[in-house]
Amino acid sequence: MGTPVACAAVVACLMLSGCAEYRDGDSMARDIAASEAERLDDDLGHRNRVRDAEHIAATEISEAAEGSSSNVRREPLAWSGRTAGSERATIDVRFAVTVAEDSGTSFGDLGNSAGQATRCYRYLLELYRYTSYEEIDCPSVASPPAPSAAPIPALPDDARDRLSTALRTATPDTLAGAVRAAFPEKHIIVDTVTHEGALVAAVGVPAERDCLLLVRTPGGAIESPGYDAIWLEPGEMGCRTGLYVSPPR
Repeated sequence: MGTPVACAAVVACLMLSGCAEYRDGDSMARDIAASEAERLDDDLGHRNRVRDAEHIAATEISEAAEGSSSNVRREPLAWSGRTAGSERATIDVRFAVTVAEDSGTSFGDLGNSAGQATRCYRYLLELYRYTSYEEIDCPSVASPPAPSAAPIPALPDDARDRLSTALRTATPDTLAGAVRAAFPEKHIIVDTVTHEGALVAAVGVPAERDCLLLVRTPGGAIESPGYDAIWLEPGEMGCRTGLYVSPPR
């Protein structure tokens, strides 16, 4: 055990900035950039929708984060391809990190110098696969134009009202035409059938697993039967009246 005098000297040394060097801010910034790159890889995760690289870059990449002593900015630099079939989307991302000087005010914290780092990574995305990434050299170019995202095809917000109205006024002979007239959008599929006196209609956007299934019972009530969402996945039944008339077992 050390003497009281020696212990006091150690404590005094820890409290003085001259007893040990600050942690290097540039090194800290590089480590933070690497951690942020790994976090983005986790966030991009498993891909199960067809998307072009620019859409992913516009909606899932750009982000600025500020912590207690650091600032992180990530920026898409280049993008190409899409996640469809055997195709692959490629997105290059730059991480710029700034670390503020920390004097180490808490006991035992030596603090760190100010620092900064810029690291770049390439992300590879494929349909039904997990994202992978690798570090690349950062290009010495200014920021490119920001990516933009076209709207994703979807059922309209008033889809339920449209379909309910069509079902209320339709007959077995006019059902198909009435529902198609209510949903003229080319990206929306329509499937109708008359089953045991009920009028059944399904409308949806297959690529997005977006589906609305309604039934007008023989008594005139509009009902929304439940179904297992897994049957909307590729290779399964999809958004069809069979979800009600002949559901998979």
